[in-house]
Amino acid sequence: MKVALAYSGGLDTTVLCRWLKENYRAEVITVTVDVGQPTDFGVIEERAYVAGASKHYHVDARDKFVDEFVSRDILFNGLYEGEYPLSTALSRYPIAEEVARIALREGCDAVAHGCTGKGNDQLRMDASLSYFLPDDVKIIAPVREQNWSRDWEVEYALSRGLPIGVKESRFSIDENVWGRSVEGAELEDPWTGPPWEAFKWVRPPSEWPDEPEEFVIRFEAGLPAALDGKKMRLREMIEELNMRLGRHGYGLIDHIEDRAIGLKSREVYEAPAALALIKCHQDLEKMTLPARCLRFKASVDREWTELVYAGLWYHTLREALDRFVDELEKSVSGEVRLTLEKGSVRISGRRADKSLYVKDLITYSAGSLFDQRHSEGFSSIWSLEVKLHKLMQERGYRQAKRKNE
Repeated sequence: MKVALAYSGGLDTTVLCRWLKENYRAEVITVTVDVGQPTDFGVIEERAYVAGASKHYHVDARDKFVDEFVSRDILFNGLYEGEYPLSTALSRYPIAEEVARIALREGCDAVAHGCTGKGNDQLRMDASLSYFLPDDVKIIAPVREQNWSRDWEVEYALSRGLPIGVKESRFSIDENVWGRSVEGAELEDPWTGPPWEAFKWVRPPSEWPDEPEEFVIRFEAGLPAALDGKKMRLREMIEELNMRLGRHGYGLIDHIEDRAIGLKSREVYEAPAALALIKCHQDLEKMTLPARCLRFKASVDREWTELVYAGLWYHTLREALDRFVDELEKSVSGEVRLTLEKGSVRISGRRADKSLYVKDLITYSAGSLFDQRHSEGFSSIWSLEVKLHKLMQERGYRQAKRKNE
């Protein structure tokens, strides 16, 4: 049996690599997909071979991740339950795609991943792998299937002498270009605040600059294109903003999240660039899209976000929503100015190439083009349903009075 394993190099997948050899007598091909995690990929490769891999692949998918997946999150203002910018969720799709591609190339009988039965990643990986793989290629998820605990995995790793630093951090951290998620240890108590040591980009108050800082972000057709007048690739801009915004203390998320399988989970995220870019994009949309489009798009954004969160990237509805939003976003071009100060961010200016904001119409000065006298009839008709409601109440009161007399 030949198995392609989605291999992060952490405890779960290192144990899994050896376990597959022992229990399936499998030839294991490990696949590590780089989506921006701060990892020494040489060490990861060495660890894979020590754990029993017969072949190892390292795939640099950072630009693919940003250009094909993160960019869509910006266009759809993708904040799950209004908070989470889908950083871990989105990364699972290019990982699954690359693992499936290599599994097909190598003629594998199965693919394996280290997702648990309690989280959302199992849905993202299973659904995506199912999309790319034929039915005769089996999906194996031993952490879920064998109900492994972290304690059991640590004991197994130590007993086999597997090269895994099980005491490196008390937190479970998943990091990519778009954000960091921090779980475990004392964070499982929703009343306990996360310590500053858990964060990388966002600095504590003692390190915040005394002076505010401004950023100007240029958008073209809904996507960030330049920072402070300098054209940048999106990945480059995100990496710079994570550091520059984070040093002002901006970018933390701490909320109770509803997982797709029905459990509630306390989730802590670090995503300065993601939060800022989505905030700016939403602001520019308000200036360039008609009110009805904005209201309808809000429901589209929510539906798209829930599909992606729940593992359904490769779904007909997601593809259809993409086509709708691509058309709508053609007019969303312009600049937004952010002001950072002492842990907060505020939008302090915006201008659009095709703005629906017309100063000569909205101004209250004498030069206004808007003739207020035209509004009298509109306001009278607008009030009609309120008058009718009052009329119905009075009629009902009179009828009830006559009945009781």
